[in-house]
Amino acid sequence: MATPPIFQLEKLMDTDEKQHKRFSQMCEAFKQKYGSRPEFIARAPGRVNLIGEHIDYCGYSVLPMAIEQDICAAVKKTNTGEIRICNLDAKNYKDFTTSIKNIIIDKSNPQWFHYFFCGFKGIVENESLQEPVGMDILVHGTVPKNAGLSSSSALVCVAGLATAFANGKSISKLNMADICAKCERYIGTQGGGMDQSISFLAEKGAAKLISFNPLRTEEVSLPDGSVFVISNCCVELNKAATSHFNQRVAECKISTKVLAKQNGVDITSVKTFKDLQTKLEASFDKILDLVKTGLHDEPYSRSEILEILGISDEQLVEYCLSENTKDVQTFKLRQRSEHVFSEAQRVLKFKEACDLKDMQNKDEALGNLMTASHVSCSKSYECSCLELDQLTQLCRDSGALGSRLTGAGWGGCAVSIVPSEKLESFLTKVKTQYFDNLGQRMTGRTMDEVLFATKPGSGASVYVVN
Repeated sequence: MATPPIFQLEKLMDTDEKQHKRFSQMCEAFKQKYGSRPEFIARAPGRVNLIGEHIDYCGYSVLPMAIEQDICAAVKKTNTGEIRICNLDAKNYKDFTTSIKNIIIDKSNPQWFHYFFCGFKGIVENESLQEPVGMDILVHGTVPKNAGLSSSSALVCVAGLATAFANGKSISKLNMADICAKCERYIGTQGGGMDQSISFLAEKGAAKLISFNPLRTEEVSLPDGSVFVISNCCVELNKAATSHFNQRVAECKISTKVLAKQNGVDITSVKTFKDLQTKLEASFDKILDLVKTGLHDEPYSRSEILEILGISDEQLVEYCLSENTKDVQTFKLRQRSEHVFSEAQRVLKFKEACDLKDMQNKDEALGNLMTASHVSCSKSYECSCLELDQLTQLCRDSGALGSRLTGAGWGGCAVSIVPSEKLESFLTKVKTQYFDNLGQRMTGRTMDEVLFATKPGSGASVYVVN
C-alpha cells in the first residue's frame, strides 16, 4: 500500500493557486512566530459521511468521501526536546508548549492541542521512537469545528503524518489510518476508524465504501446529475467532552452480548454486531427479526443486564463500558440495535444504487436511503437534535432528494443530495429560511462556512517547503 504523497510546495502554484496562497500565508505566520520558515506542511482532509452513521464501531461498512476543507500543520524539526504548537486562529486556540517526555492528554478537559498529541503519541509508540525530534508547529484548519465533518480526527491524522515525516518514518496510508484510529482513543473517543481511513485513503473525485477487519476500500462512483450540499445547523457538540457518543458504543456492545446469549452464542466470542451476524450466518432481515422478538422497547436496567448475561458488574465494565459510561444505570438496546442493522443494510443498498444506469431511479433511491437514515438516527439512535431535524426537513422541502445528519450528531451538519439544476434555488431557500434567522448563532461564521456544495477531495499529503 502506498504512503501519503509528498509534493514540492512551489509546484502547487501550477495546480491550486488558492491553496498555494494559503500555505504561503502559513509559512509567513510561522516565521513571525518562530523566527524561521517551516520545513514542510502536512495536510489531512475532513470528511462527510454520505451514509452509515454510528456503525463503523459495530464492524460494518460506511460510505464517506473526503471534502476539500482540511486541517494543515506547518512544521519545523528542533532539537529542544519540546513541542511548541500554535494556531493561526490565535483568538480561539491558545498556544501550548510541552516537553516530549511529559505529554499529558486530559480526557476530562480536552483542549484542541490534545488531539495533536494523540497523533504524536500514536506514531511514537507504534514506531518505538526512543528519541523523537522536537517540533515547532503552526496549525490552520478550514473544517468547521464540532460540526460532524471530522475536524478533530483530521487534526489527529495531520499530527500522525507530521510526526512520521519529521522522524523519517515511511508508513503506508493503510497503516497510518489504523494507527490514528487507535490513538484517538487516548482522548476517550471510542470511534471505529471511518474518519481516519477516509482522511488517508481518499481519492479525488470518488467516495469510498470502507470495510473493516481487515480495513479495505472500494471506490464508489457518485451520480453526475446531482451534488452533495453541506449545511451546518450551528449547534455544536464536542463528543470527547460528553458521554453521548460512548453511551451508544456501550449500548451496542451490551446488545451484542444479550442477543448472543439469547441465540446460543458464547458472549466472549463476539465484540460487535458484525461478529454476531457472522456467527449466526443471518441476513439483515433475519437478525432484525431477532432484535424485534428478543429485545424489549423499555430501557434495560443494569441489574437486568447482569442477570441476562450471568456476569458480574465488574465484568460488564470490562466488556462494555468506558471511563465516562461506567456509572450509567440504564441502556436502550432494541432501538440502538434496530438502527445499526438497518443502517448497515442501507449502506449496501446505497452502493447498489450508485451502480444503477437509470439516473432518475439512482438519484431517487439515494435520496430515499439518506432520508431513511436520518429518521433512524433521530428516532432509534437519538443522536440528532431539534435543529438538525428542522434543517433536514427544510432541505427536502427546498428541493433535496434526501437529507440526513452526518457525523456523530447532536448538532453539526446535514448532507443533502440535490439535483444540479436545482442547486442555486436550493441554496437560496435554505439560506433565507434557516440561516438568515439564526441571529447570534451566526456570529463569527460566514455563509460559505455553513452552507456549501462539495466534491470528493483527495487524502492526506505532505508539502515540502523550499
